[in-house]
Amino acid sequence: MTNPAPIHSNDPYREWLRKRLGQEMGVREAEMTIQGAVQRRGWTAVRALGPRDVVAVLQDVYKVMRDQVGEGRADKWLEVASTDLAHLAETVPVPTITPIFTESTPRALRWGRRAHDLALLLARSHAEIAMRSLGAIRSNPDLSALETAAEWDVQATQAEVRRWETEDMLTNLRADHARVEVADQVAASRAQAELLFLRVAELEAGKGREQASPAQLAHSRLMLTQTTSFLDAFAPLVAEEDADTPLTMLDMNLDNARFSLGVPLHPNVLRARHTLNYAQWQAGEQGAEAPAVAEARRTLAQAEAEAGAQLHATLDAARQHQTALRQLAQTVEDLEARAVNLNNLGGDALSLALVRFEWRQARAAARIQSHRMEEAIRLLEALVSEPGDFR
Repeated sequence: MTNPAPIHSNDPYREWLRKRLGQEMGVREAEMTIQGAVQRRGWTAVRALGPRDVVAVLQDVYKVMRDQVGEGRADKWLEVASTDLAHLAETVPVPTITPIFTESTPRALRWGRRAHDLALLLARSHAEIAMRSLGAIRSNPDLSALETAAEWDVQATQAEVRRWETEDMLTNLRADHARVEVADQVAASRAQAELLFLRVAELEAGKGREQASPAQLAHSRLMLTQTTSFLDAFAPLVAEEDADTPLTMLDMNLDNARFSLGVPLHPNVLRARHTLNYAQWQAGEQGAEAPAVAEARRTLAQAEAEAGAQLHATLDAARQHQTALRQLAQTVEDLEARAVNLNNLGGDALSLALVRFEWRQARAAARIQSHRMEEAIRLLEALVSEPGDFR
């Protein structure tokens, strides 16, 4: 399929945004909205906007529209605008300003201490080289036809840098989540130990409703010993108060259209677009009939399909975690109400200990779903926007 002709402008995304917002609020109000977003986020006033910047402004407008015209109409407007923006991102590279003077060779880079550091340093080096190449092409009239391909190259290398920076962010986030999840497990084990201690005491005293068998008593003692051993090993490693931090619900709309930029801004898709534009330049008068151009189009289609599959998989995972989180959060609330009711009715210590243990288990399970959902959402945000734009 032939893409529409790209917009020829030094700031095409700002012009698209101004026109889009002007349809809803008028040209003057649209311009004020854009300027307000630029000032609020500390962006340089004169720099050209990119698709991720536009997403941030669309989210600002969405929040206002939701209060003024209702969530249904605001959701529909954002869905259509997001889809149109994704189509624009398929044909128009992000405007890039090259410095007047560029070094002839990349400066030396210090090696990192982790394998991840090396990949990030390499990606940053490629981005610098692509920027210098674009500057050289712009300064040579004989290479002017290569400028669009070079712009896609710059965008692809910058996306690769963003990918590795996102990996670093997710690594740190998962480490933080793991510490809290271990604290949850320690708190649940402490509640289990309390429950088992009371149960063993009751069985030893023969106070249960039914006569306990020697096997039941031995099994309860064994479980108490194992639980105590676990606490001895892991309790010193965590701050147990972390288990009492509130659950993060992340109650948000995971509509696919809002994340549609995840495909055209994927590093592999951007790289394929650069390859296609370069093949078209090399083909000259042959144009689309050249074998290299046809192969580049197939590669681009495959990259888009793979990026789309990754996007859908991440979204589906986030939705599944969100559904499980809501169900578990309701279980936590029910157990809290049950504990209050038991306490008010003067329930016995063993029954209260059982409810507290079940409550700790439900909270720990809910926390895991909350953390996995947050990790998926942070990945989606990194693909299409700055963190927090979809909150």
